[in-house]
Amino acid sequence: MAVPKRKTSKSKRNMRRSHHALKPVMGHECPNCGEIYRPHHVCMSCGFYNKKQVIDLAPEVDESEE
Repeated sequence: MAVPKRKTSKSKRNMRRSHHALKPVMGHECPNCGEIYRPHHVCMSCGFYNKKQVIDLAPEVDESEE
């Protein structure tokens, strides 16, 4: 069975882990409303995707409150 001959130093361990950091999420500006949204996702502020409205995000009016 393979067993390390020496303890891995903190420096070597941390150098190996230097590539494990999470990358920041990319964002695009919505051409319709100007909000930032994730690529290939629907803009959650206006409901547009690929310059077409795919989700109706109009506020629901409750008739019983009026």
